[in-house]
Amino acid sequence: MADDAEKTEEPTSKKIEDARNEGNVPKSQDTSGVIALFVAILAFIMLFPYMSEHMMLLFKYYFSLLGMPLDKALMIDIAIVTIKEFLLIVMPLSISVAVAGIIAAVAQFGFLFTTKAIMPDFKKIDPIKGTKNLFSMKKMIEGAKVTFKSFTALGVGFIFFFLFILELPTVALFGLGDQMEWLKDKMLIIAFVMLLIIFVFAMIDLIIVRKQYFDGLKMSKQEIKDEMKNMDGDPLIKAKIRQIQMQASRKRMMSNVPTADVVITNPTHFAVAIRYDEAKSHAPIVVAKGMDNIALQIKKIARENGVHIVQNAPLARSLYDQVELDKPIPHDLFAAVAEVLAYVYKMNKK
Repeated sequence: MADDAEKTEEPTSKKIEDARNEGNVPKSQDTSGVIALFVAILAFIMLFPYMSEHMMLLFKYYFSLLGMPLDKALMIDIAIVTIKEFLLIVMPLSISVAVAGIIAAVAQFGFLFTTKAIMPDFKKIDPIKGTKNLFSMKKMIEGAKVTFKSFTALGVGFIFFFLFILELPTVALFGLGDQMEWLKDKMLIIAFVMLLIIFVFAMIDLIIVRKQYFDGLKMSKQEIKDEMKNMDGDPLIKAKIRQIQMQASRKRMMSNVPTADVVITNPTHFAVAIRYDEAKSHAPIVVAKGMDNIALQIKKIARENGVHIVQNAPLARSLYDQVELDKPIPHDLFAAVAEVLAYVYKMNKK
């Protein structure tokens, strides 16, 4: 019983599919962050000429305002131009990052649309459980991971940023275009360094997330048995249904014995009841057959209803093995059955 209660078995495909339908999927935030950052860097490189052009236009617009009196109309115009150019600069990059986030999610667990994950669950707002979860070991480990990753990324980033700060006195002597180019180069260096750091953490996080996910879905042996019962039906119930079906089929078969022309036996183990109606079939039909106890019942019913019983062991065995119920006898048995029927018809003076 103790072994059955332990969740030692790998989750079945149904268990995984049920969890997926509920929105429970293995998702690594770090992996999504790496893909989003990588796409953002590529988009920045490709869009930099476009972004630089609009930034230059914005600076030129600001420079053109020097010496102009600052009134309400001018302030509104500055706000409109600034917002417009800012959106033109930021929107393409933002859309690229948003698409990257969707691609990252689909790459991890495929396309999934479910409303169960956003359905309100009042159990989640239980203050007692919330307090327990807040100070749980899992939350402490997650907090330690986030702190370590943040300090590592910030520490390495600060080192590079400090080195770039030392170059500012020289960069201040550059023209605006050269300054923009210097800024682009330094931003790319920092971005790629951050990407490398986050990539390492993301691979570790992905492995941990997937392991925790599948460990959380592990099942006990009893759960697997119950799932199989639910999918295939309870074996005891299925056996009972089969038993009832067999009993109904046997009862229907026994009701056909009184209509038979002859019962051929061997004489104890097998009994086959045959009926021939040339108006309905070109060959005799097997209306009942059985062995041992069923054979005894067939012979008993035949005697009670005046049906002739003929002992012919080879023919009885051949009919039992080769012919299904309510099916005509095969051609190779025509002669032997015809001889038996001729004998029965002669006895009945037909």
